[in-house]
Amino acid sequence: MTIYLPPLRDIHFVIHHVLEAPKQWRNLPAYADLDEDTAWQIVDQAGRFAAEVLASTNAVGDREGCTLREGDVHTPAGFAAAYQSFVDGGWPSLMCDPAYGGQGLPKLLEATLYEMLLAANHAWAMYPGLLHGAYESLRQHGSQELKERYLPQLVSGESLAAMALTEPQAGSDLGLVATRAIPLPDGSLSITGSKIFISGGDHDMTSNVIHLVLCRLPDAPRGTKGLSLALVPKLLPDGSRNAVSCVGLEEKMGIHGSATCAIRYENATGWLVGDPHRGLAAMFVMMNSARLHVALQGLGHLEASRQVATRYAHERLQMRAPARPAGAQASAADPIAWHPAMRRTLWTLAALTEGQRIAAYWTAMLLDEAEHHPDIERRDWASRRSALLTPVLKAFLTHHGFHGTSAALQVLGGYGYVREYGIEQHLRDARITMVYEGTNEIQAIDFLMRKVLSDRGGALQEMLSEFEALANQCEGDLAPLGMSLGRACAQARRGLAVVLQAGEEGGEAILPVADDFLMGVGYTLMAWAWCRIATAARNLEDRELAAQKLTLARFGLSSLLHDGSYHWKKVRHLCSPLPWLAPEG
Repeated sequence: MTIYLPPLRDIHFVIHHVLEAPKQWRNLPAYADLDEDTAWQIVDQAGRFAAEVLASTNAVGDREGCTLREGDVHTPAGFAAAYQSFVDGGWPSLMCDPAYGGQGLPKLLEATLYEMLLAANHAWAMYPGLLHGAYESLRQHGSQELKERYLPQLVSGESLAAMALTEPQAGSDLGLVATRAIPLPDGSLSITGSKIFISGGDHDMTSNVIHLVLCRLPDAPRGTKGLSLALVPKLLPDGSRNAVSCVGLEEKMGIHGSATCAIRYENATGWLVGDPHRGLAAMFVMMNSARLHVALQGLGHLEASRQVATRYAHERLQMRAPARPAGAQASAADPIAWHPAMRRTLWTLAALTEGQRIAAYWTAMLLDEAEHHPDIERRDWASRRSALLTPVLKAFLTHHGFHGTSAALQVLGGYGYVREYGIEQHLRDARITMVYEGTNEIQAIDFLMRKVLSDRGGALQEMLSEFEALANQCEGDLAPLGMSLGRACAQARRGLAVVLQAGEEGGEAILPVADDFLMGVGYTLMAWAWCRIATAARNLEDRELAAQKLTLARFGLSSLLHDGSYHWKKVRHLCSPLPWLAPEG
């Protein structure tokens, strides 16, 4: 079993010093009574749960996986007990509306909770992770009857949820969904069809699983405009079993403890959520929540693997380092953490982890503003900004969650490749994050076409202007850091100008660089985050922590932005249609 230590000091630094979240809470009526001490107690207890209850189930879940016996899915040893402890602690209700039994706390605190849960056990955290997306979808689009019946079950954790989109013939192309929904005289629907890759479609952690199912009514038009959303519970309101069955479990590369189900609905009873043929509007509420959740999965793996690599590098003695820390005693062998190649890797992991934590937490704060700020213009701004950032976070954080974990494994050498240190599991588990909830390629296309070109880069340029304002505020010894941020913003503006011009020729001319465009914006976001770290560190009373954070910010801005420049260079030079490639054989 690997050790997971909640990064509470780093989280505290980001929330209280970088993002100054308590100031925001005082401006939001829903959170005006939330004091810093209470918030910190919540974060501290979340860390305790992740480290002391959940982390011990991670390796067990990987070894055992889920099993399907007589039509029922059984989770690995310890999963159900950990979930009961989660429910007993009131964690499912953290950010939910008090009207349905929730605690009404900020989404930022939920983001901190899930970063730590996902770092401790990604597979387990997927079960409750889907809960709040379903809660939001039902809260915003469900009938009053459905909300009164099912929202309290979700808020309390009595029931968990599943998102049923994918079918064998319809992966990312939801227009091909064929599951049928027949209206019945009592107002319910009869649902028939098959779904695959359904995370948490069945399990033994709760008796009921609430499925949100994309389907088609008899009069539905073709394509995505004909999709409706239905709520289909595993157990009907009278307690009887609905005609919902798990017909298979996927054998996967990773996240073995997460039940990835093939589900069959055979005249199952369901109810419409939202308007007929407008199912995607309701489902996208759940999908957007899931995409931020997946971004946090990338962050969780990066933090967990960084911890493993850092501990190992300070314990492993190999050869003499070319330079030693001041005061170190002479010896025949030094910790590999002192060797330049390893120092660079460890600082890279640290800088990316903290920068990405700031970006993810900031987006959670924006979602809080979008829902609760008293000024409607501020709510609209926060909504637009969070929509702009969501695909960037999903793709950028999961990319580094996997590739950063691979770099951390390299620190351990051969030991990283074996089970003993647990990092090979993080690598396998992290790989799926770049695939599900919309592949990273789809995120890049969505970002470029819908979030950037749709307003000719207006929202992006607005964000870049705010970043440039921060760059101009960096004075004295921070001036070089501000200059680095300014150069990153200038590169982003040049890249935007290129795609705007190429976009006039049609999508085929710019789609080949969508991935590089998103990654370039991701590194620009990191430059902003590292500058925020530096400006916050100057005001810390803890001078040792301040020095560490300043070093981290300087390293990121001086050593890692070259990767962003590489992506912008590709944007500028590869904006053109690609030639066709014939199949072989």
